[in-house]
Amino acid sequence: MTMNDREIAAANALNEKLTDAETSPGFAVAFDPEEAEQAGAFEEDALSVTDALESSIDWAGRSA
Repeated sequence: MTMNDREIAAANALNEKLTDAETSPGFAVAFDPEEAEQAGAFEEDALSVTDALESSIDWAGRSA
């Protein structure tokens, strides 16, 4: 699979941002959501809807 010019430009921009973030203390680098995901900034660990509903049932039978 080859990268098109847009993908190459996006990868280069991401690499530049990551370099700036690593080498410029105190420099705030803005990442869009796709760039942040590609950089591994986020790991989704939220409850699924099913898990959330199941956990709310645990409290239904309790009295205060």
